[in-house]
Amino acid sequence: MISPQDLADGVADTPLLGEGAVVDIPMLVVDLDIAVDAATAVRAAERALHSDRLLVGVQRTPGPVPEAVADLAAGLDTTFVADAAPVDRRLVGARDPDAAVAELRDVVAANVHAAIVLGQVLRLSEELPVPQAIDVESLAYSTLLGTPGFRRWLQQRGPRPLPPPAPQDPVLMRREAERLHITLNRPERRNAYGAEVRDGLVEALRLAIMDDTITSIVLDGAGPVFSAGGDLDEFGTTPDLATAHLIRTRAGAARLVSQLADRMEVRVHGSCVGAGIEVPAFAGRIVAAPGTVFRLPEVSMGLIPGAGGTVGVPRRIGRWRAFWLCATGAALDAGTALAWGLVDEINSGQ
Repeated sequence: MISPQDLADGVADTPLLGEGAVVDIPMLVVDLDIAVDAATAVRAAERALHSDRLLVGVQRTPGPVPEAVADLAAGLDTTFVADAAPVDRRLVGARDPDAAVAELRDVVAANVHAAIVLGQVLRLSEELPVPQAIDVESLAYSTLLGTPGFRRWLQQRGPRPLPPPAPQDPVLMRREAERLHITLNRPERRNAYGAEVRDGLVEALRLAIMDDTITSIVLDGAGPVFSAGGDLDEFGTTPDLATAHLIRTRAGAARLVSQLADRMEVRVHGSCVGAGIEVPAFAGRIVAAPGTVFRLPEVSMGLIPGAGGTVGVPRRIGRWRAFWLCATGAALDAGTALAWGLVDEINSGQ
């Protein structure tokens, strides 16, 4: 653990890569309980913004970040605070901040490339327009497809056959006056965001973009869950990385949902995993059923979110909470999602 003074003095600025290009100390913890003068805090904040390492703050006292280190906290990747429900989106509440730091450190150590790239992408894309930010995410995702972490996950998963064709239309559309109602319709696969569902959703969204008489779009999912995310049986099956990048960015739904945001409402329920919240996050309004749970598990697979999750989610909840959510793969309940702004309403009658 380092102090703000240590950070200001350049402790985090040593080379990230050691012998054999092995990552040396991927994450440092900054103790925000240590008093610091304003000039030192400013220097520490500047160093934080340019650090190659992940920087995680810890504050063991409840309450807001002290004004003296507010800019420093903004420059970190996330900060744990001993507060059940901090208002500040730079903060993640934890009963035991030191235990939360230890858990995150273990996650980073187990998935070092994915975790570091996640932090880099969140910082890089924070101020970019949505299309360019999605490109940054996808290029980083393609890089991680060649890492030992993803290869290890593939080996653990084992070979799997491609999913069978949908026994019915994978996406349903119906027009009700000026509203277009779109339903993900592969409940037998928990509405996984596989090629058929993705292509059907994209077709429906393109229709809405071309037809300006459609003034509202509602997206929901059939069956017990809204979407379990990417179809794991399809992972690693694209013929080459460049094609995979173009499919994610030019044939995916995220950019289209972003274009339709002011007309679009997504109604989610059950589990929303990976793309099951990454794509909805771009909509202007998300309504969740009680008991809905959200997860972004990609880092545990050696990857980062690849359906727009590093773009849409942080624009709703801030990159600091998005980093924690993506890095740990933690399950976020509907109440916390509402408090953080990931969803806009909880409604049992949706």
